[in-house]
Parts: sequence; C-alpha cells; structure tokens
Amino acid sequence: MTKELLIYIDGEYYPRSQAKISVYDHGLLYGDGVFEGIRAYNSVVFKLKEHIDRLYRSARVIMLDVPLTKEEMMNDILETLRKNNLRDAYIRLLVTRGVGDLGLDPRKCPKPTVIIITDVIKLHSSEAKEKGIRAMIVWVKRDPVDATSHEVKSLNYLNSILGKIEANIAGFDEAICLDKNGHISEGVAENLFIIRNGRIITPPTSTGALVGITRDIVMKLAEKLGYEAVEGTITPTDLFTADEAFFTGTAAEVVPIVEVNKRVISNGKPGPITQRLMKEYEGTVRDPREGTPIYQ
Repeated sequence: MTKELLIYIDGEYYPRSQAKISVYDHGLLYGDGVFEGIRAYNSVVFKLKEHIDRLYRSARVIMLDVPLTKEEMMNDILETLRKNNLRDAYIRLLVTRGVGDLGLDPRKCPKPTVIIITDVIKLHSSEAKEKGIRAMIVWVKRDPVDATSHEVKSLNYLNSILGKIEANIAGFDEAICLDKNGHISEGVAENLFIIRNGRIITPPTSTGALVGITRDIVMKLAEKLGYEAVEGTITPTDLFTADEAFFTGTAAEVVPIVEVNKRVISNGKPGPITQRLMKEYEGTVRDPREGTPIYQ
C-alpha cells in the first residue's frame, strides 16, 4: 500500500486524507492569504530564497504577519520534503489570514495558518514543449494595479479561473488576459513573452502581471545568450504577428505558444530562440548552485 503524503499545517504533519483547516479560515471564506509555487529538481529546491522573499513581500502588501521567520519557513519546507522522501517535487506554500468569524474583518483572525504541500504537478500534456500550445485571449481582464493586482500572489485566483474556464470552453490549452487598456498582461498562471527580430519582450508589471521568478531567470538567460530582453507594451496585434511566443512559470517552466485566437504564430512550431531558452532553463534548474539542497 502506497504511503500517503504528509501535509504540514501550523507545525504539525498530517496524512493527506486527514489534512484539514477550519471552515472559518479566511483563506477559505475570502481567499485572504498568499502563496508560492516552488519546484525541487534532483534533491535541490530551485530558487527557494527568492520564492520565500516574494511570499513575504506579498504578505506585506496585504498586511499579513507571517508567524515564522524566513529561515524557519525554509527549514519547514525542506523538512516536509524529507518526511515525504521527495527529490523532484512541486511545493505549494500557503499562508492564510487564519481562523476568524463569518465577517471579513481581518482583526478577528488572531493567528495566520501556514500550510506546506509537497507533491507533483502537470499543467500541460507531455507534448506541449515539443509541439507548443494553443492559447486564447479571453474576455476576462486582469485586475488593475490599484485593485487586487496579480503583482501579489494572493489566494484570490477567481480572475484567473474565469479566464481558464473561457479557454476550456473554446477548446484552447491556455488563456491570455489583457489589462484594462487592452494590452497583453499575462497568462492566467504564467508570464508571457514574444520575440520579434531577435528581441525578447515581456509586459511590464503595470499591466497587472506578476514579477515572475522564472520570468526574471529567462530574461537573464536571454541576455547571457546575447539577446536583448526588455519589458514593453504588447498589443494583441504584436502577439499575432510575433516571430515566436512563449509562457514562463514555476509550474509551466518554458512553454512555446504556436497559436493565439486561431492565428498561427510564425510557422506554427516552437521557434529557435524559444528552444534555446528552454534548453538553458532546463540546465539552470538542475544546477545545484541555483538552489537549496534537501538532503545534507
């Protein structure tokens, strides 16, 4: 019989089937909390410190006091991986406002809830990286930066879920959201890039896009390979007529986009620069110098 994965909740470990939180937790009632998705490759947690730093930045924006220090949080993640004997894993770290009452006042939540899940994840088919995916610009707009902006990785992902539903109904692999001005923002769980004349462009955070860790790594890898990688405004027409396009994200990694709203990108195949970046990224995530070892 396969042993159940253990889930960390507030310093205790529970078998997956017994891992529970209160129905009065404001993370459930209101999506009030923050999270990170992190990957481990070959016994090393990739960019753990960077993910933890971003979690605490997100928490600061929503005025959520994380009850652990950054070092304690990192140690608890590593211990959860060790207890589950995992070497390659997807880590979901959540901090909710905690248990309160049925009102939304955060002052009624005296103690935040910390949850660490270590498992695996698969967003797209095994052929996605080889053949690319089909995406759709959906009617769902990204929240502006003065609203529940996706610059913060909050537990409120209804905006993304609505976009994903629309793409699912239309038979596409992924959704792309615009900002309130009609410019490309990002995918529902990924950053987006286009390539034109050897220049690599990604939307600025003013569109509501997340400052993705994978996004930043890919931009640095592009510069290392001799390409210009910049933030810039992207219109739907820019995307339709790009030489290449791709998504980036911790869970997705680097995935080519070959079609958007029935418009084929270039020749409908993953482009050469995208393929170079995919190869470089795959090497980077497996470089032990780029992460924190699980087993010492």
